[in-house]
Amino acid sequence: MRNKIIELIYSSIDELNAQNEADSQLTKTEDTVIFGKDSNIDSLGLVNLIVSLEQAVNDEFNTEISLADERAMSQENSPFSTVSTLADYIEELLKQ
Repeated sequence: MRNKIIELIYSSIDELNAQNEADSQLTKTEDTVIFGKDSNIDSLGLVNLIVSLEQAVNDEFNTEISLADERAMSQENSPFSTVSTLADYIEELLKQ
């Protein structure tokens, strides 16, 4: 399941990158910083990535999830730190 989630994240990154200038693009590795000090995207880019990813997860797993809810925002370590932490968080949500 995790590999499929990573594929969905990469696909959403591709969609985001297609809309952004070269200096505002994300690479597709599990260590890529999605949001924070070292990220190439701003808060609007994060919102676009989240919306795209929520739709992709819904389409693939036939399950609606909300990535930007109180639970995500209240965690000590943000699930939006890297591709890997986001994949872990999505997998956790899907198992519930």
